[in-house]
Amino acid sequence: MAMTTSAALFKLQSWLSPSYPVGAYAFSHGLENAVDTALVADAADVADWVGDTISAGNGFADLVFLAATCDTVNSEGDLSAVIELAFAFQVTAELRTESTAQGAAFLRATTQAWPCDALRQLPSNSTIAYPVAVGATAAGHGIDKELVMHAYGHAFVANLVSAAIRLIPLGQTEGQEAIAALEPVVAAAVQRALNTPLDRVATSTMMVDIVSMNHETQYTRLFRS
Repeated sequence: MAMTTSAALFKLQSWLSPSYPVGAYAFSHGLENAVDTALVADAADVADWVGDTISAGNGFADLVFLAATCDTVNSEGDLSAVIELAFAFQVTAELRTESTAQGAAFLRATTQAWPCDALRQLPSNSTIAYPVAVGATAAGHGIDKELVMHAYGHAFVANLVSAAIRLIPLGQTEGQEAIAALEPVVAAAVQRALNTPLDRVATSTMMVDIVSMNHETQYTRLFRS
């Protein structure tokens, strides 16, 4: 039976905490360039930009990959197809670095502190995207898939809002207001992802991809993406 108890919450809050050593604070998912070019200028813009990213961008795709990983681990299937698609789905060099660097760091820390059979079964010669690493760990520990997806969605938007607080800058309260406004957006994205087969995953946030590419040559940068 999937774990939905306080033990599951403790694990998820640990793994997806800003203090977990994955280096999430170093990535802005292209938001730095969006701020630099005045595409995002205030709290309302942040909520819209981040909302679109979790609804129709890589944030949504991550939720689909996470769900597929949980299902595959739970059915004792082969993760190769999920691993390959999640890796190939990163549109730009920086977004690929963002996902795979966090995936590798997550696996290093988690294999040491929170080991499980699912992690030992991951192919050692593959580059693992972040949502696959989280999904395999959660499934390996028997945590309810939907609970993991909500926690991951919250962590995704909270990290981007945190970047916006430093970039625009926003006040801390404005940041929390943006996160609060995104609660139903994350919930809707999770429900859509639960009903999206792996072969139907798609994104439609071209501006996120463009600012990510532009960020590669941005003169002054605080973030790696």
